[in-house]
Amino acid sequence: MAFTYPVSKPCLDGRELDYVTDAVNAGWISSQGPYVQRFERAFADHHGSAHGVACSSGTTALTLALRALGIGPGDEVIVPEFTMIASAWAVTYTGATPVFVDCADDLNIDVARIEEKITARTKAIMPVHVYGRHCAMDPIMDIAFQYNLRVVEDSAEAHGLRPVGDIACYSLFANKIVTAGEGGVCLTDDPRLAGQLAHLRGMAFTTDHSFLHKKLAYNFRMTAMQAAVALAQTERLDEILAARREIESRYDLGLKDVPGITLMPRRDVLWMYDVRAERREELRAHLADHGIETRLFFKAMSRQPGYLDPVWPSLNATRFSEDGLYLPTYTSLTAADQDFISGTIRGFYGVD
Repeated sequence: MAFTYPVSKPCLDGRELDYVTDAVNAGWISSQGPYVQRFERAFADHHGSAHGVACSSGTTALTLALRALGIGPGDEVIVPEFTMIASAWAVTYTGATPVFVDCADDLNIDVARIEEKITARTKAIMPVHVYGRHCAMDPIMDIAFQYNLRVVEDSAEAHGLRPVGDIACYSLFANKIVTAGEGGVCLTDDPRLAGQLAHLRGMAFTTDHSFLHKKLAYNFRMTAMQAAVALAQTERLDEILAARREIESRYDLGLKDVPGITLMPRRDVLWMYDVRAERREELRAHLADHGIETRLFFKAMSRQPGYLDPVWPSLNATRFSEDGLYLPTYTSLTAADQDFISGTIRGFYGVD
């Protein structure tokens, strides 16, 4: 079904086409093209980081980060219950085990429950800035210091938030704040980690390209054409974030005091505008009939088939997943678009 108001769509009205055309005309379309390095530098500078390492997706960014930190079989990584499954999969890809911690009322990992999940095998914590809400990083970093753990930030949904962990990983998928269609990038202040990330990304070639590969690595490289799009987006990141702040404020105003809708805490940067809704499935059908697409909240990791917990504990993550959804959220969404979307929701609940 084609929606008049999709959940997301890219805004490509900067220099994306100019840069892609330049890359094609120059013939530098591989990962060795100069646009990759230009994007890495621009994205790192914007976030106050010393080094950026571009790669093929947000999932591969997380996988590279864990591998660069030496995490592998026998290790454990603390992961939120409420997240996209790629966070957990990245841990599994390394041979380590994700250990899940429930979310707090802002959907982010409940810091108060982290320590009880730490064991002698725990090597890292992976906080996820869900829907653009910044995790409570100060206490997380303190826990990491006390237990000598590494911190990998899953910032897939939080472009613009400055990293504080060892490595921060961003997704550039088509629905993200900055997009390249597909792609990812790792940020770090540690030059050795940056070198290791790049080495693992590029199949662990030796400097003389002798085809002697001394460790298992990946082809997780980004093409110059993807980087050209991502660079043009990064140049406009402040403008994009400002537009999204206005979108958040308009939704807050339009949905304020609607019975049946529970507004969620404000976001530090807006990726998706999320709410909790009574009669959620009826509401979704009503919105779809009016050309408005919605998406459901993430499912708890302990409910996923690959990580199923047979005990089925009571979880905040499950409670939120049962009535949560998010609304169309994209940079080019106009005030009139939002008035229609909010008005359609208000009408469903009998509010003029």
